[in-house]
Amino acid sequence: MDFTPSAKTTEYRQRLIQFMRDHIEPNEANYHKECRRLNGSADWRTWQVPPLVHELKAKAKAQGLWNLFLPDDDLGAGLTTLEYAPLAEVMGHSLLAPEVFNCNAPDTGNMEVLYHFGTKQQQQQWLEPLLAGDIRSVFCMTEPDVASSDATNMQARIVADGDDVVISGRKWWSTGLGHPDAKFAIVMGLTDPDAAKHQRHSMVIVPLDTSGVIIERMLPAFGEYDAPYGHGEVLFDQVRVPKENVIGGLGDGFKIAQGRLGPGRIHHCMRALGAAEKALQLFMQRGQERIAFGRPLLQLGGNMERVADMRVAIDQARLLTFFAAWKIDQVGAMKALAEISAIKLAAPSVLQKVVDEAIQLYGGAGMSHDVPLTNLFAVARALRIADGPDAVHRATIAKVELNKYRERES
Repeated sequence: MDFTPSAKTTEYRQRLIQFMRDHIEPNEANYHKECRRLNGSADWRTWQVPPLVHELKAKAKAQGLWNLFLPDDDLGAGLTTLEYAPLAEVMGHSLLAPEVFNCNAPDTGNMEVLYHFGTKQQQQQWLEPLLAGDIRSVFCMTEPDVASSDATNMQARIVADGDDVVISGRKWWSTGLGHPDAKFAIVMGLTDPDAAKHQRHSMVIVPLDTSGVIIERMLPAFGEYDAPYGHGEVLFDQVRVPKENVIGGLGDGFKIAQGRLGPGRIHHCMRALGAAEKALQLFMQRGQERIAFGRPLLQLGGNMERVADMRVAIDQARLLTFFAAWKIDQVGAMKALAEISAIKLAAPSVLQKVVDEAIQLYGGAGMSHDVPLTNLFAVARALRIADGPDAVHRATIAKVELNKYRERES
């Protein structure tokens, strides 16, 4: 295997870095300040997107830095999972960048679902506006009343009724539900409790203005509402949509979910490593500029050793993620489950550790809005739960390893 960036990756990476330097880095602090000014209320119905976002998206689109995640030469950049991974890392240096390049979750996952599994009508109605950046979307899977670490626990129902399906149940931590441009959700729910374990669930497109869709609240994470995106709790009260909105077929939910989560976890992990690089950069900057007891902070309290440990941890996690991306490209996500679980276990933990060290070095400033460290810490901590908690990924890795052992002993 060869992890040398392709010519296409190298070109896109250079252009992304230049765009970030020219347009995103000079504006990011003001963007977050404007977000707090416009969206100070917990009432998501008043939230607004700073005009800067639309301006930057137009510039990125004009420069062809758009939909880079999609492996299609016409609709995206036509990159493999491994080719896209370094680009996701560049975007991870900024909390704003993924949206600017239309490469942000949960839209990327939803676009991949519609691209691979959607009908022509679904693609025309929902995929094309997402690809254009005209609307945003939501993915509704996690539920408050069951242990969602075991996705087979889902209680929300998606039941056929004549020419329609009826959705009933409650979802929460549905990212992007508060965004003013969010127009539909892909909802996963239980269709046939008597079917085989992984053929019981379905996915369906639900426009958010459908009767019976009741957005009840946004959930704060570490006291912040992540406006204008939000992570919401929503009730589906006998919501009726046409059967044409079912993605794939009834009972195909798990098959689709596995296809969605494989590349998506590469995106998440590489962005996490980009954020870790940003935190390490801030650590170095603070450590060199601040003087205590007559010496730079880097020369005190074992901080040089911490730099070395953080460098090694980031590089190890990056190579592990490249390997998982390479394997997805070679054999598909379903045959790379252990590798995908490994990166999901490693990368967010590395980010959390690096950010924590940077906060400690910054002292009180590290807990303020003057630097982005608290936001990065929240991202890291949330990622250790989102798309399966650490314990589930450890169990997957251990199960695969146990099977290897049994095969060797037999």
